[in-house]
Amino acid sequence: MQNFSLAGKRGLVVGVANEQSIAWGCAQQMHAMGAELVMSCVNEKAQQFVAPLAERLNAPLIVCNVEQAGCVQSLVDTAAGHLGKIDFVVHSVAWAPLEDLHGRVTDSSAEGFLRAMRISCHSFAELVRCCEPHLSASASLMTMSYLGADEAVEHYGMMGPVKAALESVVRYMAAELGPDGHRVHAISPGPVPTRAASGLQDFDQLMQKAVERSPLRRLVSLEEIGNLAVFLASDASSGMTGQTLYVDGGYHIVN
Repeated sequence: MQNFSLAGKRGLVVGVANEQSIAWGCAQQMHAMGAELVMSCVNEKAQQFVAPLAERLNAPLIVCNVEQAGCVQSLVDTAAGHLGKIDFVVHSVAWAPLEDLHGRVTDSSAEGFLRAMRISCHSFAELVRCCEPHLSASASLMTMSYLGADEAVEHYGMMGPVKAALESVVRYMAAELGPDGHRVHAISPGPVPTRAASGLQDFDQLMQKAVERSPLRRLVSLEEIGNLAVFLASDASSGMTGQTLYVDGGYHIVN
C-alpha cells in the first residue's frame, strides 16, 4: 500500500470552481494522501468560493484565466516557486459558449468552436509545456474528458469534438514526454452535478440515464474521481501512460 501514498509529492490542481467541482474532489483526495498542493481558479468571482477551500488544504490559490496571454506561464512560475519540482498536474478546465453548446455541431460558429478548443483542449498542452522545465522525473499529468469524446451523446454537442481532440492530445503528449519518464492520462468521469455540467441541456436526464443503465446503478462521487487521480499521481501507476480511464460506474461499456 506504500505506493499509493502521495507523501512528499507536490502538484498543481488547475480549475477549481467550488465545492462541487471535479478539481476540488481531486485536490481533497490528493491532500488526504499526503500531497502538497497549489490550486488555481479562473477569476476573482470564483476566488471567493475557492479561497476557503484552499485554506482547508493549506494550499496557495492563484487566479488564472487560460485565455489571457501569459497567464498560464505566470501560474506555473508561481506554483513552481511554492513547490519546487512538480510531481503531478491536474487540468480540469472546460468551457463553451452556450449558444454553440446548445445548438447543433453543424451550426457551431467558428469563433465559438475555436474558443472552446482554446480553453478546454489547447490549455492542457500549454500548461504542460510551461510545467515541463519543473517536472520531476516521473511526473504524472492528467486532464478531464467525458464519454462524449468517443460517442455522440445527446445534448453534449460541440464539447464532444473538443473532448475528442483533448484525448488525442493526451496520446500525442504521452508519446512525446514518455522518453523523459513523464506520464499523461485523461480521466473520464460519469456525469456529476458540477457548475460546468449545469450548462448542458437536459443534464438531469443524462444523470438519470447513467443511474438506470450503468452496471453499478448509481452516479460516481467526487471522492471516487479523486481516488483515480491519486492512483495516477502515485508510483503505483508508474507503468501506465497515454490512456483514457473511465470512472463512471461502468456506463461506458453498456451505452
